[in-house]
Amino acid sequence: MSKRNTQAAKSAARERLRAEREREAKRAKVKRQVVVACSIVGVLAAAGGIGYAVVQASKPSYWEAVKDDKVVTPANTTGTNGTTVVIGKDSAKKTLKVYEDPRCPVCASFEQAAGSVVDKDVEAGKYKIQFIGGTFLDGDQLKEGKIGANAEGSKNAMSAMGAALNVSPEAFMEYKTALYSAKYHPEESDDKFKDDDYLIEIANSVPALKNNTKFENAVKKGTYDAWALAMSKTFDTNKDGVTGTPSFVMDGKQLQTSGPNQPWTAEEFTSAVTAALKG
Repeated sequence: MSKRNTQAAKSAARERLRAEREREAKRAKVKRQVVVACSIVGVLAAAGGIGYAVVQASKPSYWEAVKDDKVVTPANTTGTNGTTVVIGKDSAKKTLKVYEDPRCPVCASFEQAAGSVVDKDVEAGKYKIQFIGGTFLDGDQLKEGKIGANAEGSKNAMSAMGAALNVSPEAFMEYKTALYSAKYHPEESDDKFKDDDYLIEIANSVPALKNNTKFENAVKKGTYDAWALAMSKTFDTNKDGVTGTPSFVMDGKQLQTSGPNQPWTAEEFTSAVTAALKG
């Protein structure tokens, strides 16, 4: 092989090596750009996700937003925001305040044991009842304007009770009885009253509410949701010293059972209310 051919071969080899190095450099550059781009997209996506999460977390819950809504008052109510609910004959000289929370299991026990006694007494004109509903079992503290995160069934059931009251006082009382019945009242741990369809199912056991489109629409649209919160605030700010349910107050005095932690039976209630009426 001549010297000239040897030089040409070397030059060709160097050119191939140079070209290969340029290709490798370009591939490396493209790879770095892809990595950087993906990193940027990842950071932006993470930032966007975090931002979205922050925005979502900062949004008020449905019931927190309802606090600022205008209160729609049901028919058959009086007082501020329609939170005075008095049922009974005008001729009745005394009023029994009944404090209850829709999800309260002890309230359910009382209603099942003595609710019929209350109904008969009111029908007979012995006294009127004033219903004051609370939602503290949902974790609410309406006195401080706080909506709890425990549940929402008490508020939702209270709203449905407002829809029943808008139909008539009788529908309200019958619906309250149905809500507290052994058939429909859930365990305290089961927030079943948050389901509108379940509240409507219960209402279908009440003749005045069965397939009542106006009532059903009010429940589904939450017409009386703000009223439910206003009622709960009335409970929280009561002047009778009531902190739990069920509680009964007549002439500013809380009715008591015969012994500590004695459950309300029909007999216990009759005895306590009879004494209060005489007082």
